Amino acid sequence: MGLTPEGRPLRVVLAEDSVLLREGLVRLLEEAGTTVVAAVGDGPSLVRAVGEHRPDVAVVDVRMPPTHTDEGLRAAVEVRRAVPGTAVLVLSQYVEVAYADELLADGRGGAGYLLKDRVTDLDQLLAALAEVVAGGTVLDPQVVAQLFARRRGDDPVRRLTPREREVLGLIAEGHSNTAIARALVVTPGAVEKHTQRIFAKLGLAPDEDRNSRVMATLAYLRG
Repeated sequence: MGLTPEGRPLRVVLAEDSVLLREGLVRLLEEAGTTVVAAVGDGPSLVRAVGEHRPDVAVVDVRMPPTHTDEGLRAAVEVRRAVPGTAVLVLSQYVEVAYADELLADGRGGAGYLLKDRVTDLDQLLAALAEVVAGGTVLDPQVVAQLFARRRGDDPVRRLTPREREVLGLIAEGHSNTAIARALVVTPGAVEKHTQRIFAKLGLAPDEDRNSRVMATLAYLRG
């Protein structure tokens, strides 16, 4: 079910220029128990709808009319400035690392960036919505991979072992140590040792708060 941490149905504004996809998402989200308060097809309409309805979360496509470049992302950033506290989940066919940086730049969490073709079922989408509404950060592995790829020069990431890189990628996606242990089929204690070594090599202070770990990691990868 699409519920807030308080247990009420999520209120969603959806911005997607494809009519078929937009209507399909509206139907799926409402069948899952969320309330889609507005469904729009361009950036300015998104900003207006969020200002009017004050939803829990805005679900946004990156490329919308008129130029189909970055209108959705620019509107999402404007939404975060105009209505602080609005969670944003970007669903895109494209990895736009610079846009992800801008969306995450305020460090407040409550933001996600997933590729459409990697959202394989409704439960995955609902879990991502719940995470960002709770103030967390959800990133597609492809976005994380490109953040890694942008690092240059004397890069401490290169000093990480393959397993440590794998763990760091999962941290950056927002996973807890327990979830990482399940994904890698190891013990939580083993994950804790990996994370301690990773943060030591990157010069980051350990932090048990999940979103703080994500934001610290992203800050380093963007650096």
